[in-house]
Amino acid sequence: VDIAWYGNLSAMEAVDRANGQVFAQTVAADGSPGYWSVLIVNKDSPINNLNDLIAKRKDLTFGNGDPNSTSGFLVPGYYVFAKNRISTSDFKRTVNAGHETNALAVANKQVDVATNNTENLDKLKTSAPDKLKALKVIWKSPLIPGDPIVWRKNLPDATKDKVYDFFMNYGKTPEEKTVLERLGWAPFRPSSDLQLVPIRQLTLFK
Repeated sequence: VDIAWYGNLSAMEAVDRANGQVFAQTVAADGSPGYWSVLIVNKDSPINNLNDLIAKRKDLTFGNGDPNSTSGFLVPGYYVFAKNRISTSDFKRTVNAGHETNALAVANKQVDVATNNTENLDKLKTSAPDKLKALKVIWKSPLIPGDPIVWRKNLPDATKDKVYDFFMNYGKTPEEKTVLERLGWAPFRPSSDLQLVPIRQLTLFK
């Protein structure tokens, strides 16, 4: 693989272990340079905020994210759990799944609370609007940098130039704009390994 689209945590692994280098970043359709991790419950749940969750956690089932997920695992692992000195093992039951599975599980009342992110919730507006209406956000993280695009550091410079030009100019034609709009994104912007610094800091608390 020469070029890959990652979440921040997976990109960090690629940079550290596979000679990867961040060169571009996704941008949300509204122009924000990132997205947010959230905790969701069913709209009928009496849980309305993080304090409610902490107080009642021993009676709740928790849908955690994939361990390689920045917004589904790493960010809530620090801001929700480490900072409040609680553990996922405190819950009555904990399961691990992807964002969409967790969202549907909460909507269908199969788990009481789950991790997710604002990008996935936006996608549900189109893919499952009825399920989205059944969800309630009870916690939102600080901003997470938009997904990084990574290339192999030892790619020829001429190849890097062509790839960089492609990403930086993508979204200028009507067809390309439509593709990005369907994904909920604006055109890409330049980035570097520096965008991974906040994620590196969070991993110190795992």
